[in-house]
Amino acid sequence: MTRHAEIDLTRIPCHVAIVMDGNGRWAEQRHQPRLFGHRAGVESVQDVVAAASELGVQVLTLYAFSSENWKRPVAEVGGLMSLLKTFLVKELDKMLNNNVRLTCMGDLPRLPSEVRSTLEQSMAATAGNSGLTLNLALSYGGRAEIIQGVQRIARQCLAGQLSPEAIDEEVIDAHLYSAGLPDPDLLIRTGGEARLSNFLLWQASYAEILFSPIMWPDFRRRAFVDAIVDFQGRERRFGKTGAQLRAG
Repeated sequence: MTRHAEIDLTRIPCHVAIVMDGNGRWAEQRHQPRLFGHRAGVESVQDVVAAASELGVQVLTLYAFSSENWKRPVAEVGGLMSLLKTFLVKELDKMLNNNVRLTCMGDLPRLPSEVRSTLEQSMAATAGNSGLTLNLALSYGGRAEIIQGVQRIARQCLAGQLSPEAIDEEVIDAHLYSAGLPDPDLLIRTGGEARLSNFLLWQASYAEILFSPIMWPDFRRRAFVDAIVDFQGRERRFGKTGAQLRAG
């Protein structure tokens, strides 16, 4: 990997989450069908995954398909599912060779059976890898995640397995799709829009957020490095004052 002098390799964010936005608009600007943009976006995924792995990012969560995306035209949804399956098949050897562990979160039963089967096979094959965790958010919605987590907690309370007074952040964390993963340190949204779009609503409470004007198909290694540099230039206070942090 080309080293970038401006990056402090001792202060790499542990978990980076990305809303990969702008594929459709990128294609429309080129008078191409929306799937043309999604295909180009796969190359950005490959580039950013490689960069994250080489820089030492521990978890990379990609918002690949939201629960709201099921409302898109049938042809586009079908094309996205086909692209996902093809990506999983083609990238498996690369993930194995580069020690990448694949995980997934979301309402997975809604995925087509053949896609879900391929996804499960890829996750099982890479489960023993100890490098970058590539976490795909598929059929994912932050509100649904929280609702389902609360429902599971409520059932435990009704069964007498948990006291309401014992419910704290750790209990809620343990009942979310993302259980076992650290909260994101940096959340990037590409494509020029400035909203979270129902992504990691609980987990992103203290994430540094970067809204990039770059459309996802053009968001490659250099843009990812620039985002890390921007992150390293910020002071993360977590409710404290800057003076308190500097005083130790």
